[in-house]
Amino acid sequence: MEIPKLTIGNMIADIPIVQGGMGVRVSLASLSSAVANEGGIGTLSSIGLGDIEALKQEYERMSREALIREIHKARSKTNGHIAVNFMGVLSNVDDLIKTAIAEGVKMIIFGAGLPTRLPELVSDHSVNLVPIISSARVAELILRVWDKRYKRTADGLILEGPLAGGHLGFSEEQLEHPEEYSLEKLLPEVLESIKLYEDKYGKKIPVIAGGGIYDGKDIARMLSLGASGVQMATRFVCTEECDVSREFKQAYIDAREEDIVIIKSPVGMPGRAIKNNFLKELEIKGKQKIKCPYQCLTLCKVESAQYCIALALLNSYFGDVDHGLIFCGQNAYRVNQIVTVKELIQELIAELRAV
Repeated sequence: MEIPKLTIGNMIADIPIVQGGMGVRVSLASLSSAVANEGGIGTLSSIGLGDIEALKQEYERMSREALIREIHKARSKTNGHIAVNFMGVLSNVDDLIKTAIAEGVKMIIFGAGLPTRLPELVSDHSVNLVPIISSARVAELILRVWDKRYKRTADGLILEGPLAGGHLGFSEEQLEHPEEYSLEKLLPEVLESIKLYEDKYGKKIPVIAGGGIYDGKDIARMLSLGASGVQMATRFVCTEECDVSREFKQAYIDAREEDIVIIKSPVGMPGRAIKNNFLKELEIKGKQKIKCPYQCLTLCKVESAQYCIALALLNSYFGDVDHGLIFCGQNAYRVNQIVTVKELIQELIAELRAV
């Protein structure tokens, strides 16, 4: 089969794959540029780039400067498409978005919160705005607000199903019955809900399906259901170019299916992670002592939080996985080796062609 291109606003990617944004420091310039060089859309994560123990003003400055460095580094490695991912619960999210725009970033991906004010922050219509959604209801809400307030619509939507990694847009009760909220059920509903806005603005709003997409067969299935492309994150962790420690990657390779669990994040949202010594000790010892000079997440309740999620994620990034949290998608246990981004994408495209 001919591999379809992925068009998002004024961007055209040669292959229909968006590499998912992974914080803290999991998807930086090395990984995102490698994906872009293979024809996909690489995504930098803006999350956790500053020193979490710094005071507020210093943290914001360091986060801003680190994001600029990663954007410049990615650009030095590729002429392909680079997006930047933001979480709505970041206390300095507005500043980071403005920084990315000032640096010429042309695609903003926004999750972990409703981006009702995003067009206000990004008045340049040449910048593609792509919210992450979990249902047709959320998609319709965002598009309705943007239409009414800003006379603008989304350039694309990323639909994350319940099998995704990290923070999830589903309740714990919903995650107990993932089959009821599968991409196969959600995708047709989303496609139907956005038709009104596609007609009104005279353009296609591509929907990118993510969460549990593992191989070329999964990509083909999503395309056959009407998705314009897929978002994949877990598969890219165990690549040579991914910026995390070898210990982090080895945890994926060693994980069994029963090790993939749902946790309650200090942010108040459920998340999917590998049950390692860190999580096992938390069950036994309970709350850790937390020092938080600057609250990097608006929803984090330091007084009741069991641990500092930013520090736990950073520990894993640096290799101290016994004291760290390791986010992952539901299919992380299927990963069994470290490959290059080129090898992985060639494998995915070959599988897609075979289907």
